[in-house]
Amino acid sequence: MTELLIIKPSSLGDIVHGLQVATSLKAQVQGLRISWVVREIFAPIVRACEAIDQVYVFERAGGAKGFLRLTNELRRKHFDFVFDLQGLLRTGLLTSRVLADRKVGRSDAREWSGVFYHEKVPLPKDGRRSHALEILLQFCPVIGAKPELQGTLKFREVEGLTLRFADARGGGKPIVMFVDSRRAEKCWNGFKQLTELILREDKNRKVVWAGSGYVHDRAAFPPAQFFNLTGNTSLVSLPALVRRADWVIANDSGPMHLAAALGVRVMGIFGPTDPRLFGPYPMTAPGNVVVQAPVGDLKLLAAKDVYARFQRARFRP
Repeated sequence: MTELLIIKPSSLGDIVHGLQVATSLKAQVQGLRISWVVREIFAPIVRACEAIDQVYVFERAGGAKGFLRLTNELRRKHFDFVFDLQGLLRTGLLTSRVLADRKVGRSDAREWSGVFYHEKVPLPKDGRRSHALEILLQFCPVIGAKPELQGTLKFREVEGLTLRFADARGGGKPIVMFVDSRRAEKCWNGFKQLTELILREDKNRKVVWAGSGYVHDRAAFPPAQFFNLTGNTSLVSLPALVRRADWVIANDSGPMHLAAALGVRVMGIFGPTDPRLFGPYPMTAPGNVVVQAPVGDLKLLAAKDVYARFQRARFRP
């Protein structure tokens, strides 16, 4: 049995990429057992992933005492490999405290975290201009695996009101929109107008708004066609909701990456970030669509333009 510890506390999109790497490793390496260090807020989705065998919780608000508790827990076990996929000072310090034969980090690690590694993986051929997932895939050869996606990312199933609406008869699968983002400059404000355009076109179409932060819909849409789950979307039910979607439309966010990872058709709405580096992976897949705001400013992106792009993507052969 080969014991691997992955350190990737945040954020959701990066964790999704890391889970894809873990899934690929499990598909290629026999007898591999994967443990994971993750922030408490993201722990539910890592626990739900079938590729992960054990989860250690990093309590960011726990301060020095919380950090010491975590390191003491980790030091009860010896690992063959530690992969620091985050590459920051706190994760480098954590790596230094783990008992492991090989401690591996990123070539582009920051905050002097690189001093705590035994070795660093090289960047892909395009260097820092590579997609975020391709950078993480470079860890695979350390354990004798190919730096490519293999296997199928799987999560344990859950039940709930979210899924009952998505599975309801009539109108087919819903369009799931993630209408918020952690960063204000990445948050588009045209989802209400986009929803109006979509529901007006097809009276049988269903739309679900989802996300961690509540966004008021002002009771603007027919209840039979619309369900607002913003502020009430749990991480543990997120994969099941995404899998039931006909399309996912989202800001540059974790749910966008999750949809691409699960093979669900996705439209990512981008402002200042570069979709070549952070878009739905792979960008060449016909079901992965990107709309980028003029000059990177989401305030300049009109709902009618996003709707027109969505219509073209829907009917593209």
